[in-house]
Amino acid sequence: MIARRQLLKSAAGAAAPLLAQQPSRPHNVLLLIADDLGLHTGEYGDRTAKTPNLDRLARDGVRFTNAYCTTASCSACRSVIMSGLHNHANGQYGHAHDFHNQSYLPFVRPLARVLKDAGHRVGLIGKLHVNPASAFPWDFSAPGNQRGVHEMAQVAKRFIQASAGKPWYLHVGFGDPHRAAVGFGNQPYPGVTPNPFDPARVSVPSFLPDNPETRREIAEYYQAANRLDQGVGFMLDVLRETGELDNTLVMFFSDNGMAFPNAKTNTYDAGIHMPLIVRSPAQQRRGLVNNAMISFVDLFPTVVEWCDARAPDYPVHGRSFLPILEQEKPSGWDRIYFSHTFHELTMYYPMRGMRTRQYKYIRNLYPELTYPHSTDLWASATWQSVLKQGREGKVGKREITRYLHRPGEELYDVVKDPDEVVDLAADPGHRSVLENMRAEVGEFRRRTNDPWLLNDAYLEGQRGL
Repeated sequence: MIARRQLLKSAAGAAAPLLAQQPSRPHNVLLLIADDLGLHTGEYGDRTAKTPNLDRLARDGVRFTNAYCTTASCSACRSVIMSGLHNHANGQYGHAHDFHNQSYLPFVRPLARVLKDAGHRVGLIGKLHVNPASAFPWDFSAPGNQRGVHEMAQVAKRFIQASAGKPWYLHVGFGDPHRAAVGFGNQPYPGVTPNPFDPARVSVPSFLPDNPETRREIAEYYQAANRLDQGVGFMLDVLRETGELDNTLVMFFSDNGMAFPNAKTNTYDAGIHMPLIVRSPAQQRRGLVNNAMISFVDLFPTVVEWCDARAPDYPVHGRSFLPILEQEKPSGWDRIYFSHTFHELTMYYPMRGMRTRQYKYIRNLYPELTYPHSTDLWASATWQSVLKQGREGKVGKREITRYLHRPGEELYDVVKDPDEVVDLAADPGHRSVLENMRAEVGEFRRRTNDPWLLNDAYLEGQRGL
């Protein structure tokens, strides 16, 4: 374990410095995490979505236009959010629950531990999805019903009232709009207004096939997303009722993209380009749109800085964005890195890469593998409708054969080709871009001590046989 820590220290670089101590600043934090939402809110340009509460939060805070999760998988992504380390370095390479059983390495000190040590009362409502439980010293925990959003808000109110003047951190993991055992969990819930959508009137994203099966599922998805939005509204009401709205840093984001092909578990933008809305009591300007490229490894150091807490004794992979919160176009925030290895235990498909404002580079470490599907995505009516088309079928604009069988490297001009279907990796005109991004991703992997580097030379030799 000591050797592992030393590797991280030497690989990750210096941690971002904290701001000067500000004793008068309130230190409460409310983290609101959607499950599989993606950019499907009104303020992010989705005209079908009904998300009035999120839209109001954006107008009262800061909306980041270029926030990216590091891996488009619920559990692995949450492990990054809570540790500030890419999941290839924190040890939780995929799902935590059930037989998947992925878990943090022993040295990792997650956010709840860091803030508890700083004197905060720490609470969990809803989904956590990170192991081991022993790493999280919750003062209060109510995993319970993650779709009964009105009930969740009442639990939050009791937690805040019980904190009685002590700084607190409340982690709220909503269950929506994740798929359920049947559909998207659109059953009655106390205090929640059901808002069904007409399949004929929804807009179908360009990365999906436009057919009756997809439309039915998207309509259900939007209803679940509206329930999530009501939950955000209830939580903000609780902050007002308890007098804590202007004492609390509120952060809203989604763990990954919608649970449809081309999005969730993928490193295409539909999977990793996320909403991030932050409302700070210290803001001088509200309704701001921030264009910085933010990575979810940046969330941990941002919260740590806000709380004037002591960072772990190993460097994290991100940096706080508090200093640039009220800037529209801050300099030096122009690239992000991503790393995906597992979703479910049977879904092994490691990918590493980076995105700039113009280009996306993906390194598929095992291109000989067929791209795998999560259980719920494989069984979905949308994917089954694609399979019915056979080898000539398409997933949105991407050929099904190209979706399932990917090359070792992919390169896209995301400005000219936002659907990421024109692969430029073999284009002589983009050779220098490819080589530069390949080298930069290699350096990222070395800097963050990617264990999969150990196999690279071996695999290259094997493939030549």
